Amino acid sequence: MGAVVADDGPSGVKAPDGGWGWAVLFGCFIITGFSYAFPKAVSVFFKELIREFGIGYSDTAWISSILLAMLYGTGPLCSVCVNRFGCRPVMLVGGLFASVGMVIASFCTSIVQIYLTAGVITGLGLALNFQPSLIMLNRYFDKRRPLANGLSAAGSPVFLCALSPLGQILQHEYGWRGGFLILGGMLLNCCVCGALMRPLEPPKKSEATKEPAEKKAKKKLLDFSVFKDGGFVIYTLAASIMVLGLFVPPVFVVSYAKDLGCQDTKAAFLLTILGFIDIFARPICGMVAGLKWVRPRCVYLFSFAMIFNGFTDLMGSMSVDYGGLVVFCIFFGISYGMVGALQFEVLMAIVGTQKFSSAIGLVLLAEAMAVLVGPPSAGKLLDATERYMFVFIIAGIEVTTSALVLALGNFFCIKKKSEPPHTKEEAAEREELNKSEDKTREDAKVDSIEVEQFLKDEPEKNGEVVTNPETCV
Repeated sequence: MGAVVADDGPSGVKAPDGGWGWAVLFGCFIITGFSYAFPKAVSVFFKELIREFGIGYSDTAWISSILLAMLYGTGPLCSVCVNRFGCRPVMLVGGLFASVGMVIASFCTSIVQIYLTAGVITGLGLALNFQPSLIMLNRYFDKRRPLANGLSAAGSPVFLCALSPLGQILQHEYGWRGGFLILGGMLLNCCVCGALMRPLEPPKKSEATKEPAEKKAKKKLLDFSVFKDGGFVIYTLAASIMVLGLFVPPVFVVSYAKDLGCQDTKAAFLLTILGFIDIFARPICGMVAGLKWVRPRCVYLFSFAMIFNGFTDLMGSMSVDYGGLVVFCIFFGISYGMVGALQFEVLMAIVGTQKFSSAIGLVLLAEAMAVLVGPPSAGKLLDATERYMFVFIIAGIEVTTSALVLALGNFFCIKKKSEPPHTKEEAAEREELNKSEDKTREDAKVDSIEVEQFLKDEPEKNGEVVTNPETCV
């Protein structure tokens, strides 16, 4: 096969900020919707699974938890696959995995089998779609990247608004087995989105640029040098703490309403309210993040979004009726939308385009353990106390703590950079180019001096003309 070529995207190609990029953005919108809304939408089947298999809240919470853990924990694997094979083939295979997992889950006879099929296989398929779609979005957009991130992130609430009531209808009409089968067929649309991810074409290289291209071919498939960046380390630590509590309220809010005596359809409508607010929060936040004054300070806007989200969880813990949960879902939708719109925009700003494919894989791996233990541990706490208040309080404290780690870490530990991270490599290349040009000029000077000296000395010696084979006719 020859040398492995890292799929970092052609460095000489400027992001088009439009054109086919809008098709890529549409595909990313669909993929983000399935990836983030699916683990929450599956929660509408939990009551049915509890009745059929005779299990508790914590047992069913493992389904959503495993889905999210696969989405996060397979980050490095996705990075290697993308760098080896490219985004489009990886996404096509991922779409097949996601669909097959749900189809097989519809025939399962135990909760453990559902963990392996709907959790592991479908989760892996969604991961193989989610990460490459973000990488392609980062390559196609630069100036409009905050807005593009906000619009693509809006796929999560849009699909949550659709999938939650749809799941309730499917469960009522066909049972959880028929619902899983139909959702598996819907996931085949991920393959269509993967087909939209057309790679950017590199510029035609002359003979003089062939040597650097050969050097680039030897680049590692997973770049661990991102850990040398203090900003990346702080971001990874804060994000790992954040995801411990970020996904807990959406997973349990439907069950919370049902335990308060609400009808199933009325309880599921809470996720629709949350998603509807989230739809508008993400693009608006993306537009705000793209403003000239705000974009260099995006990390602090992200910290504010996390504090807002944590405070909303703390207030939601005091809800005692359906109206209180509706108010909670409205404010949670706003704060959750802000977090969703900014989390990957901040990471892109920290590491730059060239290292993003490796950085996102490593970040998602670091978050995987937190995602895996978050909802199940909250379920254990709920089984022990039978009170949702403590679940929401713990989630709020975890998210607020992550905001403080990110804001204080950046303020006290990170020095202000004279130029954005994605221009450093260009500056280094320019410096090397200037050095080579200076060296060339010096060599030319030396050569011209030697030629002058030669012309002065050779034509005459002791007043006589000296002939040589080159001057003699």
